[in-house]
Amino acid sequence: MNASTTSAMKTSRRAGSAPTISDVARLAGVSPMTVSRVINGESNVRPATRELVNTAISTLSYAPNSAARSLAGAGQIRIGLLYSNPSAGFLSEFLLGSLDQAARSDVQIVVEKCELGEHEIEVTKHLIAGGIDGIVLPPPLCEAKAVLDLLEAADIPTVSVASALPSEDILAIRIDDREAALTMTRHIMALGHRRIGFITGNPNLSASARRLEGYAAALQEAGMAVDDALIAHGLYTYRSGLDAAEQLLALSDPPSAIFSSNDDMAAATVAVAHRHGLDVPGDLTVCGFDDTTLSTAIWPELTTIHQPIADMSRAAVEMLVLAIRRSKGSELAERHRLLDFTLIRRQSDAAPRRRPAA
Repeated sequence: MNASTTSAMKTSRRAGSAPTISDVARLAGVSPMTVSRVINGESNVRPATRELVNTAISTLSYAPNSAARSLAGAGQIRIGLLYSNPSAGFLSEFLLGSLDQAARSDVQIVVEKCELGEHEIEVTKHLIAGGIDGIVLPPPLCEAKAVLDLLEAADIPTVSVASALPSEDILAIRIDDREAALTMTRHIMALGHRRIGFITGNPNLSASARRLEGYAAALQEAGMAVDDALIAHGLYTYRSGLDAAEQLLALSDPPSAIFSSNDDMAAATVAVAHRHGLDVPGDLTVCGFDDTTLSTAIWPELTTIHQPIADMSRAAVEMLVLAIRRSKGSELAERHRLLDFTLIRRQSDAAPRRRPAA
């Protein structure tokens, strides 16, 4: 970095304009992302590079506290969050995580309700026209092809959250839904259950299919046949859970355990069991998926799969901000992120009660 280079950099900016992070990057001979890493004190920068960046910052009298705005262009980054999830518990966790990370990243979240199959195109076009910088899509919109195609055509960075089979071309955050359902079904079998009912989720979502696959795989590895009569179809709503649980418990040989694809349907199953005079978990084990606030708001509290919903939404905002701020033409090092799930055991599961001999 010599005096003539510095002079040229200073005169190339409009008179009175403040230096940008791009100016610092050009003077130091590095990418804007590297400058951002130095400003944020990240450790993955070589000492020689860090010195170059700090010298450029000092030479240009650059104010690091405007880094976020400079990386994104003029103004604060605005991220759209489209939601159309029937589970209030899931949505609440998702919004809390998103807003928390938005505050940490100094970005603005624009939340829009978007009914799938009705006006998702209209809402998406509205956000694009309003100059949105990126979009977060939780389920079920994470797999809404019309929305994804529109955002791709507009070159809007997008993160799909909780899609079990995301496209390689899109940023994505998820857990392994198949493995999670496999783990829960193994747990139920380890308690001694052999007739295990399963309530599926929305058939239009890949996560629903993967959870059903995990349930079936656990049965098959134990040498048990998959009985279609023990599989009832839901839509991730409480209402659909009521109908599915009624169907399963009306069987001449009902299940001794029911595993639901989310907590809303599991809670509905507990309600139906009580209506039938069944004790949970004495007469019927009930397990859910997600570990939303609903899982601990009912009695008995649900044994469930903890899907880190808030962490997934935080990661989605973080990944999207990096994508928006990346230097033109550069690629993100991580496009898909797989988070861990946990089986949370509470009071809704137990060994099956022995039936008296006939």
